[in-house]
Amino acid sequence: MAIEALIFDFDGLLMDTETTLLDSWRYEWRQHGLELDESGFFAEHGGDVNELRYAELARAVGAGYDRAASHARRMAYRERVHAGLGLATGIGAWLREAERQGLRLAVASSSPAWWVRANLARTGDLTRFELLACGDEVAAPKPDPAVYRLALERLGLAPERAVAFEDSPHGVTAARAAGLRCVAIPNPFTPGSRYAHADAVLPSAATTILSEVLARVAGARIGSGPTNAP
Repeated sequence: MAIEALIFDFDGLLMDTETTLLDSWRYEWRQHGLELDESGFFAEHGGDVNELRYAELARAVGAGYDRAASHARRMAYRERVHAGLGLATGIGAWLREAERQGLRLAVASSSPAWWVRANLARTGDLTRFELLACGDEVAAPKPDPAVYRLALERLGLAPERAVAFEDSPHGVTAARAAGLRCVAIPNPFTPGSRYAHADAVLPSAATTILSEVLARVAGARIGSGPTNAP
């Protein structure tokens, strides 16, 4: 069955906002003379765990910790580093190739719509996407498939007619549970061995042109296992 649409994760896939997130928390811990324990920093789901992170920092700082000031300082720092953040390497070329081929483009993210929309608008890429499906529109984050099902519903397509692109194992799980074939570009914080359930695994979008990637997964069956592209 022909592929008509591509559905992209946002954080860590379209744009490396996950590195800036980690960097902002490192920065904030250092404002208190402390070092962030980065083990287990990224949750095994796509939900918001920032309140848990603030609680952990509050325990480490002790009496006198000002949560509001801490948040304001961290967000100001993150905005500064975000000012120069663009699409991940190779993604722009993929989007241009998809447009030439007449493929429909969508985003399925566990992040809220305002976050996805603002970042894509800042780089001038928002209008490339026909629609967004976001975490504040569904009951549960990835690995729950709800946000992918919402994207497919809005596209009016069966899952066999679309391909998902993800950077996290729980994102791949969500895409596959929605019936989609999924291409993984593992983020730098997760071992590549955890992506065995993807249909293809790439080191970067810059290593392979989009048409070759789609050719590799076009005949993939759900459950057929990954193809490792160079």
